[in-house]
Amino acid sequence: MSTPTVAFSELSKNSRRVAETLDRAHRVHITRRDGEDLYLTTARHDQQREETADVTARLLAALVRSDAGERAVQRALPSVFPWVRHLSTEELRQFVTDLIDATHDVAQLDIHGELHRVIVEWRATARILADPELTAQLTRRLPDEDHGEVTAP
Repeated sequence: MSTPTVAFSELSKNSRRVAETLDRAHRVHITRRDGEDLYLTTARHDQQREETADVTARLLAALVRSDAGERAVQRALPSVFPWVRHLSTEELRQFVTDLIDATHDVAQLDIHGELHRVIVEWRATARILADPELTAQLTRRLPDEDHGEVTAP
């Protein structure tokens, strides 16, 4: 089901109609000219999303507690994140740990940005590792000379 979209002005002028739409769709996208867009959702829909995140976090954590489950997760990851093929075995293991921790943060602490950050940072790592020239440039030994303290901008 697609999410209906209404302008913020429509919400303020016709809140009853927007509420009726919300009752049918459980979530409405509110566009704003002078700010970031919003989503209006029902409490039940939000609670179901939280429960989904919690179940996902606990399922992933339970899977990686066994060798067979960990192998299954690692085999499945390229279907979800094709770029993981550029990570070493240890990096892949660390990515899974970071992913599970961030998923728990979503479920338990309502911190969604952490999961996004983990994925973005590991994807950037894979992007660097996929380019041998860039990897060599970024992993070469730095000169032994000390240029002093770096001051804050």
